[in-house]
Amino acid sequence: MRVTGCDANVYPPMSTQLEALGIELIPGFAPDQVSLQPDLFVIGNVVSRGNPLMEEILDRGLPYTSGPQWVGAHILAGRHVLAVAGTHGKTTTASMLGWILEAAGRAPGFLIGGIPENFGVSARAAGNSSVFVIEADEYDTAFFDKRSKFVHYRPRTAVLNNLEFDHADIFGDLGAIETQFHHLVRTVPRSGRLLVNVGEASLKRVIERGCWSEIEYFGGPMGWEAAAMATDGSFEIAFAGRPYGRVQWDLLGEHNRMNALAAIAAARHVGVEPAQAIAALRGFRSVKRRMEVRGQVAAVTVYDDFAHHPTAIATTIAGLRARVGAARILAVLEPRSNTMKLGVMKAALPHSLSQADLVFGYGALEGKDSLGWDLAAALAPLGQKALTYTDVDTLAAAVVRATRPGDHVLVMSNGSFGDIHRKILDRLA
Repeated sequence: MRVTGCDANVYPPMSTQLEALGIELIPGFAPDQVSLQPDLFVIGNVVSRGNPLMEEILDRGLPYTSGPQWVGAHILAGRHVLAVAGTHGKTTTASMLGWILEAAGRAPGFLIGGIPENFGVSARAAGNSSVFVIEADEYDTAFFDKRSKFVHYRPRTAVLNNLEFDHADIFGDLGAIETQFHHLVRTVPRSGRLLVNVGEASLKRVIERGCWSEIEYFGGPMGWEAAAMATDGSFEIAFAGRPYGRVQWDLLGEHNRMNALAAIAAARHVGVEPAQAIAALRGFRSVKRRMEVRGQVAAVTVYDDFAHHPTAIATTIAGLRARVGAARILAVLEPRSNTMKLGVMKAALPHSLSQADLVFGYGALEGKDSLGWDLAAALAPLGQKALTYTDVDTLAAAVVRATRPGDHVLVMSNGSFGDIHRKILDRLA
């Protein structure tokens, strides 16, 4: 079998993973790619009408389908699917769940929107395993199917981790996203189970629309609960007041405690005892681009993180602050997501960055990555501790000039950010 793929902008770590698997990456969407004569074109949601290759496929009447539909029909059918949904934490929680099942000897298949460091790949076939873990994204499926991707997955175990407004390019308001989440709830069989974050009013509204499956809650005393984190980062896990053990790891933040609760609860639905799951999490090694240390030079540590929503930015900085104490945090932000480019959440940025000591923002003035709004004005409430730049090299140089030994440079973007991490480390050296 030969598999090829094309995109306008493929960057690590996914590009390097695909190349390692022998999957040819073709830059751009030239219509002459139909000469490859594939049996099927699998269309991603980045492709829209007017795309030259898509237009050629349509004109010739060639076979095509969406990625989620293909996965649902050919990978997930006949398996116990454990789907992890939510605005934040999908990748990390799905990675935790996959690792718990692996440590329990279940050899799960998985498809995750990042690379779990325990596995080194983002996807694996299930083989003879009956279980499959999938990151259940609420983004739309394709230009010809505007439902959320997760409606194609048909889970028996569904984690609803959290729900905030995001993806302003396709959803008009939070209510529209809640509707899609309820479509997911409708697909879970009565013998299935929903694991729901008890602290999310939006998820409460989703469940109130109707639920036909068993529900377990996490994040509160009536369900799965995590005790306060100790100074060494460990915390106790309990269900309905019954203690099960202590998680000990190096991950940061309250959000990761919630992710752990969801993963433990989901694994229990397929027969993994909580104590066994807790033991497995002691060996969990996080996900690339989730507070990943990219290097340390001249006593300055540089991190890479995928945070791009104000809530994720705030929790990421808070987690790092809890670890480094009074040491300086230099936050370097590229507001690159479609929602950020629309400026819908720009007013929330100053608060989300408030725990950083210095803030460096990147906002291109023109080109496909331009924001369309004034980043400097949005960050003005932060005063002199916030600076903005329109050139990545100039930004990297400014960050390095501002550093002192012992500083922590936290780079946040959902894109490649012009390889700014390497540029900062090279200049520090």
